[in-house]
Amino acid sequence: MAERRFNKAWIVGGSTGIGRELSLELARNGVDVVISARGESALAEVVSAGAAAPGTIQSVAVDVTDPAATRAAYRDATAMLGQIDLCVTCAATYTPFGARDFSVETFQRIVDVNLMGTVHVLDAAMPDMIARQSGHIAVVSSVAGYRGLPAASAYGATKAALINMCESLKFDLDRVNVKLQLVDPGFVETPLTANNDFKMPFLMKADAAARAFYRGLMSDRFEITFPKRFAWQMKFLRCLPYAAYFPLIRRSTKALS
Repeated sequence: MAERRFNKAWIVGGSTGIGRELSLELARNGVDVVISARGESALAEVVSAGAAAPGTIQSVAVDVTDPAATRAAYRDATAMLGQIDLCVTCAATYTPFGARDFSVETFQRIVDVNLMGTVHVLDAAMPDMIARQSGHIAVVSSVAGYRGLPAASAYGATKAALINMCESLKFDLDRVNVKLQLVDPGFVETPLTANNDFKMPFLMKADAAARAFYRGLMSDRFEITFPKRFAWQMKFLRCLPYAAYFPLIRRSTKALS
């Protein structure tokens, strides 16, 4: 494994799911962490869970749909830790719905958290890293962003946007020595996937996903994916023509329901 190039981390979406387990994994490996999310009680639980780790965990509550509050949270995290080496943005929400129950309000909420919430985090952290020409950013998207999937029109659209955004930003960030990684998980056992009413292939425990995430952060890969087998299956589907893709997904999702 490569030498770790970060010691101070700000994890947005660090109170539950992958963000929670990654924060604990980082602290166990000696990284000092500030976690942010909306729920102060959930943040306090993670701080308590990591109390015995070599690295420290502190918290700053934030609603990432508020750009000014997100910039303030970054300033608070910097005041707590000093220079932030690693910024991970994984705050997300998910409500499955299809054409019959299509909702502007639900779609907007998912966009506000998943896409614009990530934009607000980057707006807070990226200028500082660009100015000092160092730093590490990891944006959590999903393999659901590879192609359209049933009941995921809003969630998948936000994740596809994050993939495209990171591919675009990488060109500029490479020039100023800021490392950008895109994280595309498959199914991980979290409060979000608890909304699914179908069998989820290769479902990972959140702590196992966090260990894979940490190993990816230590690598020079642009994209971090886990579980690997499912990610490669989704990459294959991305290459299929529509005439093959739609019938295959109809059959497979019917079999999984």
